[in-house]
Formats: sequence, C-alpha cells, structure tokens
Amino acid sequence: MNAHPIAVFDSGLGGLTVLRALRGRLPHEDFFYFADTRFLPYGDKPESFLRERGVRIAEALVARGAKALVIACNTATAAAAEAIRAAIGVPVVALEPGVKPAAALSRSGTLGVLATTRTLHSERFQRLVGHHAPGVEVVAQACPGLAEAIENDGPDSPRVGALLDAYVAPLAAAGADVVVLGCTHYPWVAAAIARRMPVGTTLLDTGEAVARQLERLLVHGGLLGGGHGRLQLSTSGAPQAVQCTVDRLWDEKSTVDHWEP
Repeated sequence: MNAHPIAVFDSGLGGLTVLRALRGRLPHEDFFYFADTRFLPYGDKPESFLRERGVRIAEALVARGAKALVIACNTATAAAAEAIRAAIGVPVVALEPGVKPAAALSRSGTLGVLATTRTLHSERFQRLVGHHAPGVEVVAQACPGLAEAIENDGPDSPRVGALLDAYVAPLAAAGADVVVLGCTHYPWVAAAIARRMPVGTTLLDTGEAVARQLERLLVHGGLLGGGHGRLQLSTSGAPQAVQCTVDRLWDEKSTVDHWEP
C-alpha cells in the first residue's frame, strides 16, 4: 500500500490550496486530485445528496487504489465525512472550519467565519461552535457565489471583488480580529480579505493542519512513503474548462483528464 497514491477530492479546484500544503509536507507521495465540477457548487445542494455523492466518490477512489483520502472541501466534510469514514477502510482526513484555534487566538472575543451556506447550517459546524467557542461571539457569514466566482472568473476579477466587499464588511463592522477561511477556495483571495479587515487581523487557513494530520495517520498506519511525487488531476466535468482554471491557479504544469465515479 505504501506506493499507492493519496486521493484528494473537492467539488472544484479550491482544494488545490490543500493539495499545495499536502505536497509541501509530503513531497515524495503520489497524489490523485478529483474535482467534482459536474456538481459544482456543493454549497447549495441538499445534505442527503452530498452524503450519497461523497460516499460514492470515496468508494470509487479506494477502488482505484487510494491508500488514504483527504476531503478537501468544508461543505462535503459537514455533510458526508461521518458516512465516508463508515463506508471505507482507509485513513480519512476531513476539513472543518478552524473555530477552535480561532477562538484561542481572538483577543477581542469576536471571530468571523467565511463559509458556504451549507457549511454554516450543518450540525457539524454548530457542534464546533458549541464545543470550542463558548463565550465567544462568532460572526458566521455565508458567501453564496464566492467559490464559483473565484474558480470561474479568477481571484482578481471585479465580480470577486464585489462579493468580498459585501461578505467581509459585516466581519469588520463586528470587530472580529480573527477570520476563519471556511472554504478551500478562499485562500486564493486571502490578501484581498485582509485588505478589507483592520490591520492586524489574523486569517486562518486549515491546509497546514490537514497536512500534519495526514502525515500522522500515514505514519501510524505504516503507509508513509513509497511514491515518486507524481500528481494526477481529474474532473467529472469538462476537462478543458478545468484545465484553464488549473493553468491560472496552479504554479505547475499539470494535465486534467475526465473521470466519473
């Protein structure tokens, strides 16, 4: 199993921010990244659909030989992580908004969370807030359309700028001094978010924490190493369209092919 790849999946290409952290920490592992762009965005899909879709993708990735799975999508984690863990027999690392470290870092007692509507409405997110942010004001800002705009129009596009103006303003007005980037697309616009917040605001991205957790699980399972640093990118949607986005966001020449689980 050591020579088998690590599978990473997201609804789109936001998970490339997580993949970048994973490859930085585990440069000799092979990775298979799957973007389920046929069903993008996940944020407005019913939880039952996301749970069923997540399990189907996870089972198909294991059938392809994945030795571990990273759910590089906060929305998919909220809806399907528990079902996926129950369905497959390989280590699973799932994302979740960094409420716990944000609450510990906040000096003002107010933290902001930018995420999809589905993530913020999930029971998993409500449990995170209840367990890790007692006595802290959590300003949870849903960001419909932002992930798609980043992916389709580019991080520096006027459309993204207008959405950030609308979504970041309530966090600044509330006095949040820590902002959780609760969607894997949002690190692409971290600098733009910081510009809209007071100087000194801390932005939290969970990519590095995910990479550390994956490494721990691989070591514990005797699965670390055996690869050659290879990367394969696939999508359930149109490879040509995804290729254009990868070329814009990813600093390494990679070819995207089609795969349908």
